[in-house]
Amino acid sequence: MIICGIDPGTRSTGYGILDINATSTSGIRYIAHGAIKPASRDMNARVKEIFIALTDILKLYRPSEVAVETSFYALNAQTALKLGQIRGAIILAPTLMDIPVFEYTPTEIKKATCGYGHADKDQIHSMVNTILNLPKGTVKSRDASDALAIGLCHTSSRRFRRLAT
Repeated sequence: MIICGIDPGTRSTGYGILDINATSTSGIRYIAHGAIKPASRDMNARVKEIFIALTDILKLYRPSEVAVETSFYALNAQTALKLGQIRGAIILAPTLMDIPVFEYTPTEIKKATCGYGHADKDQIHSMVNTILNLPKGTVKSRDASDALAIGLCHTSSRRFRRLAT
């Protein structure tokens, strides 16, 4: 099963594609990653660029599920509102394609990836590379490594849900 993890951002939205039914020892296979970096300075145009680019990514990789990081509590209300607009576009893209969307808090993602809910971006980056057994330097973007971490969190969550039923 292909899943897509997404790390929303107004300047850079990371994505990571994983195969969670892989025959590797961990049962998880890395497929791809990247970051959508809107060219426009206008917020409405950025929302559109992210929506179109993400729709293209979803069409290309055809994930069965999408996992997205929830909003954090920003100190700046304007920042929170802008991120909310981006998240709306991100959630709309898979929803229009009938792909289920799952949301995880930053703490859940950090715990699932690093075992510690207050891990920093460098720790997450390092653990993503370790868990996915990627050669050093494969994932340079912190937004993309965060997106892969969101995908890994979703993988763990799916396993727990399956065990609970």
